[in-house]
Amino acid sequence: MSSYENELSRRAFTGAVGVTAAAAAVGLGATSAQAAEDRPEGPAEREFRASRSRPSRRPNVLFILGDDLGWADLSAYGSPHIETPNLDRLARQGVRFTDAYSGSATCSPTRFSLYTGRYPARTRGGLAEPIADKSAGLEPTHPTLASLLKASGYATALIGKWHAGYLPDYSPTKSGWDEFFGNFGGALEYYSKLGLGGEYDLYEGDAEYKDLRYYTRIITERASEYVSRDHHGRPWLLNLNFTTPHWPWIADGDTAESAEIVRRIKAGDGRALWHQDGGSVEKYKQMVEDLDRSVGKVLAALKRSGQEEHTVVVFSSDNGGERFSYNWPLSGNKASLQEGGIRVPNIVRWPARLDGGQVSHVPVFSPDWTATLLELAGARPHPAYPLDGVSLAGYLLRGEKVAQRDLFWRVRGERALRRGDWKYYRGRTGRDQLFNLAGDIREQADKAAVEPARLAELRGAWEAVDAGLLPYPA
Repeated sequence: MSSYENELSRRAFTGAVGVTAAAAAVGLGATSAQAAEDRPEGPAEREFRASRSRPSRRPNVLFILGDDLGWADLSAYGSPHIETPNLDRLARQGVRFTDAYSGSATCSPTRFSLYTGRYPARTRGGLAEPIADKSAGLEPTHPTLASLLKASGYATALIGKWHAGYLPDYSPTKSGWDEFFGNFGGALEYYSKLGLGGEYDLYEGDAEYKDLRYYTRIITERASEYVSRDHHGRPWLLNLNFTTPHWPWIADGDTAESAEIVRRIKAGDGRALWHQDGGSVEKYKQMVEDLDRSVGKVLAALKRSGQEEHTVVVFSSDNGGERFSYNWPLSGNKASLQEGGIRVPNIVRWPARLDGGQVSHVPVFSPDWTATLLELAGARPHPAYPLDGVSLAGYLLRGEKVAQRDLFWRVRGERALRRGDWKYYRGRTGRDQLFNLAGDIREQADKAAVEPARLAELRGAWEAVDAGLLPYPA
């Protein structure tokens, strides 16, 4: 663990301890002390330790994904200007991972890795970085987290951004989700629901659904309704994929900016949604804080439903932050395999089995959660499609060590592999680099020249994995 992360953990999570102790010392009641505990700073974290075994049933699963949310964009991860009390509270109630990664550096490949539990390049659709047209998608014949849980008796739904292919060939309802409500593409204008090609992109199942309100409001309502249902004794999986804070930079109420982008889309501007002439640090802050409020509303609905105790909630981002994201001290951002492009905030909460207020520095990435959730649900991966992630269930529930393995990434023009604290990286310059992340989270002290044997070993490990993957099309 780096000295920065030690300082971050102290700074982000120790403030309320003193407040609570002071409240007790001066004789404030329990309500006042609890109010202090509920402030965004939260109580002090402790190093993760599995709790004593407690009986539990098969859990519901709520997997919440932010879109282009950077590693340090939450106040729980050190943001100095963005306030995220609901996600901070989720972290206080569960386990916060400091060394968590996305499966890739852009939207759709990471979704492939999460949906399948495998490297994106195991499938042809995963080679698109990201998917931008109807030529690629997740083949309906490929097992997914949803299809495997469904076969094990779960109700399944995906609400929000799919980004794993377009109709008529690809859809969540073709890949194991009973229900789908959301958008197929990589981005949409938040009010009009117009996508990158000017198409309308809000669907219920495979049919267009008309609703011109702010998109985050709509999917928050849908998710809150879903977690409030009586599923007649069946456990459920909900993938809740927000589009915020992905561009265009439109907060709730920005109807004039929305109208201007719609005008440009209809005039044939193919890059209008990229919004390269818009946005600001303040606008980005508004969008992240809106995401936080939305997550809070869904979690409140879950609590009211009486299902909170037996629901595993996982929160993450699909890749690192972009333009206005607060990524310090990481280098790089979305689309890069530097830490800023793939290291993400990651929180898990399961009140029935996991103690809160904990922090873990074990390196994990998106496919691990697929393997973990399958095990928690009592489901098995398909033998013909072996997983690339490892289950964290033994670590989280029984205190077992996570199996030694490498974390592997490949995107066009870049490669990376992490083994323990060491990271092998080759960027678009074509130069092999080696970093020790324990003392150099910013990837500035290249150890390639002084650790040639280690560099060669990690490069060989990367190439061995790569040899078993599909090649990029010419």
